[in-house]
Amino acid sequence: MLIIDQVLKIWIKTNLSLGEEIVVIKDFFILHFVENNGMAFGFEFAGEYGKMFLSIFRIFAVIAIGWYLFRLTRHKEIPFGFLVCIALIFSGAIGNIIDSLFYGMIFNHSYGQVAGFLPEGGGYATFLHGRVVDMFYFPMIQTTLPEWVPFWGGNEFIFFRPVFNIADSSITVGIFSILLFYRKQFNTLDKEEQLSEEESPVSQELTEEPLTKPE
Repeated sequence: MLIIDQVLKIWIKTNLSLGEEIVVIKDFFILHFVENNGMAFGFEFAGEYGKMFLSIFRIFAVIAIGWYLFRLTRHKEIPFGFLVCIALIFSGAIGNIIDSLFYGMIFNHSYGQVAGFLPEGGGYATFLHGRVVDMFYFPMIQTTLPEWVPFWGGNEFIFFRPVFNIADSSITVGIFSILLFYRKQFNTLDKEEQLSEEESPVSQELTEEPLTKPE
C-alpha cells in the first residue's frame, strides 16, 4: 500500500501541474492534482509553524503506532484482521509523512509547470515543510442548492468535494474497520496485560508463602 501510494504521488507530481486533472470516469472519478500543507482530505493547518508542528506530530504518531503494532504481534490471540487495520493506519501515516518531510527538498514547485525530480536549484521547501500530494476526486453529485435552503441556498453543492490520496484512504479504512468490528479488542488487550502482570515471576514470588517457617 505504501509503495503504491508513493509511486502514484511521484507520477502525479512529475506529470501534471498543480490543478491539472485527468478524467477517468466522467462526472464521477477524476485524478485532480492538488497539494495541501495540512491534514487528510485537503484540510489545512495554520501557518509555517503550524506545518512544522504537524510534521513533528506525525513523526511521533508514526513511532507510537509502529510500537503498538509491534506489541500486537506478540499476542497470539490477536485477530489477523485487527492487525491488518493497524497496519493500514501505520502505512497511511508513513505515506503522508514522507511527503511532509522530503517532497519539499526533492521536487521543485508545481505552479504552472510540471515539477522536476531533484532539481539543480533545490526543492521548493525545506525539511518538514513539504506539501502532501492529493489526487482522487469523486464529484458524484453536482447541483445547485434550492434558494429556500438556509445559509447555503443558491450555492453550488458537490458531493464528494475533498481530494485525497491512497494514504488517506488507508488510514480511513483502518480506523472505520476498527470502530465497526474490533472496538472490544482494546479492552481484551488491557485484560490480557493485567493478567500477564499478575502472573509474572515477580508477582508470584511476592505472593507465594515461604516453604519453611523461620525457627
